[in-house]
Amino acid sequence: MVSRVYAQQPVATVSSTFDSARSDEELMRDLASGQQDALGPLYGRYASLVFQIAVHSLDRPAAEELVQEVFLTIWRGAASFDATQGAFRPWLLRLTHWKILNELRRRRRRPSETGDEDPLEQVVDRAPGPEERAFQVEHETIVKTALEALPPKQRQAIALAFLEDMTHEQVARTLDVPLGTAKTRIRSGLQIMRTYLAPMAASLLGLALAVIGFNYVQTQITLERDQRAIALVTTSELVPLRLTPAAGANVPAGAHANYRGRPGVDVAVLSTELLPAAPSGQTYQAWVRHGQVWTSLGTFTANADGTAQVIAQDARLTETPDAVEVTLESAGGGTTPSGAPVLVWPNA
Repeated sequence: MVSRVYAQQPVATVSSTFDSARSDEELMRDLASGQQDALGPLYGRYASLVFQIAVHSLDRPAAEELVQEVFLTIWRGAASFDATQGAFRPWLLRLTHWKILNELRRRRRRPSETGDEDPLEQVVDRAPGPEERAFQVEHETIVKTALEALPPKQRQAIALAFLEDMTHEQVARTLDVPLGTAKTRIRSGLQIMRTYLAPMAASLLGLALAVIGFNYVQTQITLERDQRAIALVTTSELVPLRLTPAAGANVPAGAHANYRGRPGVDVAVLSTELLPAAPSGQTYQAWVRHGQVWTSLGTFTANADGTAQVIAQDARLTETPDAVEVTLESAGGGTTPSGAPVLVWPNA
């Protein structure tokens, strides 16, 4: 049996000393080049500062979510940081203030409890035409049908936030429950609605069901997934599985990928470095194997520098994998690996 290094406690190595000795700007350069571990030290240095700034303008739950959004932006947009234009800390502070202002503007668009809204924000949109209104009525009926499938507590919270356009704080006050309880009910309800609405959205060929709420559901689910992905990348307790070139693979010797997952967590992250562009008509696809069953993490395209990030969510990812692979598949990918392996773990 192959010995695994999945989610084990890291051995004391020079990596922690290496990270602490590197400047913020060097860590950003490492992150932009695909070294996902560089996000951890930055998160450790600045997450508390971002939270303290945010909590001055937002409530505590919103400030905690904003911290995750800021570092998700850093993670995905590291290549946009240019150290020649200034240091990392001022750049981070500008990003934080921009996120706070964006959130405050979003809240101002919500109905005001005092009535003291900006007059420009009270301008009523033009009424929809009869065809658009008929479409809206039809899909409001679909969404309400999905609401009826929810447990009573989730249905009540979703109806207030989803149909009455209330903030989480307003929902909590209306239901006379703690804010955290209101948010939990809304999120769990959205998970159920997503399952209910997904096949409907597909059968409607992408019509404006999203206008009524499908996009909102998808956005919430994606945000929560990405926040958990950040937790996997920034934790110092998780040793990633390192995928190396498969025998005969036409990739540079230094090409590799890191897979991060944790038992009991249904989200996993795979990141690549020095991976060349896929040949014309083909695409890269990442996989994990449990026993004889392969699960796709998704298809992806490597950036010009060979980096890529794949964030996947699946109930089967809660188990420790027996193998992880990146293969070359025909355009569009497949349901099981059929192409040549490019990067593999374990590698004999």
